[in-house]
Amino acid sequence: MPTQLNRQFFAVDDVETEGPPRDLVGYGSKPPAIKWPDGHRVAVQIVVNYEEGTEKSFAMGDGMNDGLWELQVDLPGMRDLAFESTYEYGSRAGIWRLFRVFDGAGIPVTFFGVAAAFERNPEVAQRLAQRGDEVAGHGFRWTNAYEMTRDEEREAMRRAVASIARTTGSRPLGWYCREMSVNTRELVAEEGGFLYDSDCYNDDLPYWTKVHGKPHLVVPYGLVVNDARYVLPQGYSSPEHFLEYAKANVDFLRRESDGLNRMMSVGLHPRFSGQAARADALARFIDHCQKAGDVWITRRIDIARTFIDQYPAERWLKGMESADG
Repeated sequence: MPTQLNRQFFAVDDVETEGPPRDLVGYGSKPPAIKWPDGHRVAVQIVVNYEEGTEKSFAMGDGMNDGLWELQVDLPGMRDLAFESTYEYGSRAGIWRLFRVFDGAGIPVTFFGVAAAFERNPEVAQRLAQRGDEVAGHGFRWTNAYEMTRDEEREAMRRAVASIARTTGSRPLGWYCREMSVNTRELVAEEGGFLYDSDCYNDDLPYWTKVHGKPHLVVPYGLVVNDARYVLPQGYSSPEHFLEYAKANVDFLRRESDGLNRMMSVGLHPRFSGQAARADALARFIDHCQKAGDVWITRRIDIARTFIDQYPAERWLKGMESADG
């Protein structure tokens, strides 16, 4: 008599579950021929993740210390002043060094901004607004969305939008969680004021998807050229490694054999890249891009709008209808 087989060893399709469906095909062999301004080949999008002062800590009543900092050390059950002060470096010194780098290069950036972090240091919000930088919502606090109920996540999003509008003078048009939940994308669409979300890492170009039957724009993010790798195992052991990786990434995209244009994300944190040696590597990467002549350093919202202008939702929906029948 044959033994019963476990279906999981032979599964091909996903089972019905919460959250957006997976898409393993995407553009496939035919990515869209997006045209960046002035004939640029690569749109480089620098993101500053501004979170300092809203991480989990005993000082904020969380009863724990957050883990993403310079030393992989945890003091369970007690306040860790060393951990807290590394985050303070980002808001006291690091962010201002990054502003000086950006000012020197004359480039705009996007902030993945935590609302409460701007409330705790409003001068940062005022400075980025003066510079014309974009703020995409990064939560009310730097809290994992998957830890919240749907109602809690909805309320945190509502409060974040209102708070960022107060501190910066305009509401966020993009959204990116610390760690998304199965509800995040639906809540972004439900809120109604966002142009895009960046809660995925699955492409080198923006793309349309559907939320409750309506088109929704995704502008993917990236974790490869990301300064969190300075403090994570098997990451960057020196600023030169960050620079080498970033240059190799942009240069390959510039000369990719299919001749199509793409985007690239560079993720920064003031407490990491605000350190002098790392800021130096960042400045040299920006200089490399500017000297290349075919790299557009821009904000995430500009990439979204450029894509929408050339590939509006109506065109995408028409293409889907043609493919279906």
